[in-house]
Formats: sequence, C-alpha cells, structure tokens
Amino acid sequence: MKVGLVSPYDLSSPGGVQAQVFGLADRLAAMGDKPVIIGPGLPADSEGVDLGRSVRVPGNGSMAPISIDPRVLSRLRRASADVDVLHVHEPLMPLASLAANQSGPPVVATFHADPPRWVRGVYGLSRRLIKSALGKTKSITAVSMTAASALPSGLEVTIVPNGVDIGGVPSGVKRNPTQVAFLGRDERRKGLDILLDAWPIVIDAVPDAELVVMGAVRQTSGVNWLGRVENPKKFEVLAGSAIYVAPNTGGESFGIVLVEAMANGTAVVASNLAAFKDVAGDDARYFAIGDSGVLAGTLVDLLHDHRAREDLGKRGLTRVQQFDWDTVAQTYRDIYASVMP
Repeated sequence: MKVGLVSPYDLSSPGGVQAQVFGLADRLAAMGDKPVIIGPGLPADSEGVDLGRSVRVPGNGSMAPISIDPRVLSRLRRASADVDVLHVHEPLMPLASLAANQSGPPVVATFHADPPRWVRGVYGLSRRLIKSALGKTKSITAVSMTAASALPSGLEVTIVPNGVDIGGVPSGVKRNPTQVAFLGRDERRKGLDILLDAWPIVIDAVPDAELVVMGAVRQTSGVNWLGRVENPKKFEVLAGSAIYVAPNTGGESFGIVLVEAMANGTAVVASNLAAFKDVAGDDARYFAIGDSGVLAGTLVDLLHDHRAREDLGKRGLTRVQQFDWDTVAQTYRDIYASVMP
C-alpha cells in the first residue's frame, strides 16, 4: 500500500516526531509498502514531498518548527492525491497536519505530545471542534497513555508506542562502570541544569565518575560535551555508559531515549514523570522532578552497586522488545488496512 506520512514539524530539524516519521518510512519500505514522507523542510537527500519553509513558534516548553504558509493546503492535496492512506502525526498542529486531515484519503492520526494544562482544558471544552479538525480521520492512535489522556473523553484511542531500532545496538563497545550519559536539547524542560546541580555531589562520592552530555554544549568544566550527535555515536555512548539519566521536568509523552538506553542494556535513572513510567515501568530508578539532591544520591548508589545496575540493564533489555520497529510498524500496517475502503 502507498502511505503518506505527514509531519507538521520541519523534517530537517531534530525531533522525536521527525525521527518516528523517518523510522516508520524505512520499516514500511522494508515490508514492501510505498511510504511517502510529507512535511516542511524535507532534506535534499530524502525522498518525499517538501511543503516548504518553516518558522519556529513557542510550544510546550520548546520552539516548534512548523509551516504557516497557506500554500501548504494545495501542496498537501496534490501530495495525497494518489496515496491509499495518510498517517498524520500531531494531527492538530498547523498547518500541515490540519490540512492533511481534510485532504481526501482516509487518515490515521497519531498524538505524540503531553500538552500543557491550558491545551488540555481547550481539548476538554471543544470535543465537537476537535472532531471537526480531525476531518477524514478513521483511526486515532497515541504513543502512550500520557499522550492519550489529553484527548476528550469519548474518542476511541489505540496506544501504539514509538518505535526503536533494537537491532541498531552496537556490538563490541566496552561499558565504562563510572560513565553517566545525558541526551537532550539545552532547554529547561529537559532538566540538564538539575543534572549539573547534582554532579558535584556525585563527584565527591565517586571521584572517577564521568558525565557525557549529548545534544548540548556549554563551557562547564568536568563534563564531556559532545553537542549534537548522529545515531551511531549516540548508541555508542549509550552502550558504553553505566547509567543514562533523564532529568526532564515535564512536557514529555513518551521518552524514546529511555527505550534506546534500555535497548543498550544501560541502567536508567529518570524523573518520575507519568510518561517515563509508561515506558520503563518498574525497570528504572525514579526521583522527584527537579530534586537534584535525590538524583545525586540515586546516581551514587547505582555507581557503587554493580549488581543493581546489571539487573536494571537486563530487565530493560526484556522490556524494550515491545517497542521494536518490526512490532510497531506491523501494528500500524494492520490499522492502515482497517481504514482503507
């Protein structure tokens, strides 16, 4: 089948939704389908339909790169003319996703975000408007219970988690028993400041501990700042780390990097966000959101306890099988087939 995969976010910018669109396209193609990636900022080396430039607008504690060009409407109609089904990610985001909902083919809509409280309030008061905005949508999915919980009651929602390439785990990487890793943009909600506040306490207790930060660069000494990394380097760092830390403060609906860390057998320490608990369950250590002191104590305890780290790693490896791309992509294929005429 020919499936249009619509992203409202600039496909040249790093982001969880964009990564899921590209990952799903790769797996669908491997399964014999014909995916068409549709969105603003399509990279020159990617096949699909470019909807044009994007602008960055504030949203959910971040800056979302979306298109607000009215020409998106006609471009989407042309792009979707010969597809069997449109898979629209973040279906209520302007303009690409909202336009795709009305473009013609049956729509499978996937909600990714844990929206702020005011948006949840709007959703709750505007059920009829939400249904109208979803247009041709025949099936609604969400990546987690946290993402689904924001939607108005009465909508039938299927939980389909984000996919991870479990087979992408590197082999032959030696794990450093004192290395701690972080991955995230340098935004307040990603919690990097909380981890940096905790780190001096960790160093006092474990002098040879090492902190590797991916996705951000600062001038702070005593930290290995890698900046933006591509997947091979990311997986190498995760596989070589004793612990992965997710100190996020909110705005998360899934936590894909927790799955990636667990897929590498790395012990996970995370803030006790509902979305993170959806993903990792009992197979991670949690601390109160924003509490750098408890985070430091948790890291020190685990760095001193090889058996506990190993146990978390083994349990995580078992848990992540449900997020394998083969499983996730086949679930979507079954949903596509169910909505096609």
